[in-house]
Amino acid sequence: MTLTTKGYDQLAHLLDVEESEEDALLYRPRYNVAPTDDHWIVRLDGIRKLARAKWGIRPGGRELLINLRSETAPRRFKKAFLERRCLVPADGFYEWEGPKTARRPIWFHAPSGGLLLFAGLYELEREGLPTFTVLTTGPNSLVGKVHDRMPVVLSPEEAKAWLEKPTTDVLHPAPEQALVGTRVSPRVNAVANDDPSVLEPPRDTPRAQLELF
Repeated sequence: MTLTTKGYDQLAHLLDVEESEEDALLYRPRYNVAPTDDHWIVRLDGIRKLARAKWGIRPGGRELLINLRSETAPRRFKKAFLERRCLVPADGFYEWEGPKTARRPIWFHAPSGGLLLFAGLYELEREGLPTFTVLTTGPNSLVGKVHDRMPVVLSPEEAKAWLEKPTTDVLHPAPEQALVGTRVSPRVNAVANDDPSVLEPPRDTPRAQLELF
């Protein structure tokens, strides 16, 4: 996942949250966010707040859940679904095509380069930062050519509704026109590579909108 390559003030403006000098000092653009990394979420606590959190929840100390099926979330995580919904802002997300020995990364993002808002749930930990997971749904036809799931991508109106009340109405695949896919550098396969070059096209592929099959 790419957090956002945008600056803190621009991100705060796009998300309609109050800016914080402390958060501005902690924020940095990310290009290759990995599970358990710090990320930023938007939660509703009287007002919309941008907060640092760690990617992945570990319910009852069990396996780390970085993604959660939206179809089962209301039942498996009822309290979080009712009380701890959040938005996960990102410039896009990665999927891969081809065999594991020669995986080719694809970056799915908004055609305009705008911010995407994923539906998420968060947990409050006794120590340290909150943790969060991204809700997934079945894919639209674009993502479905390389993966059988995709993040729940919310429109601004759906994002507002998701923060304000528990609803399953917004948990659906993104419209076809909401995303394009671009082949990017295989450097993204290593989480240690977290810089703008991971979004460059492979050496044998010109930068262009991905045409799948």
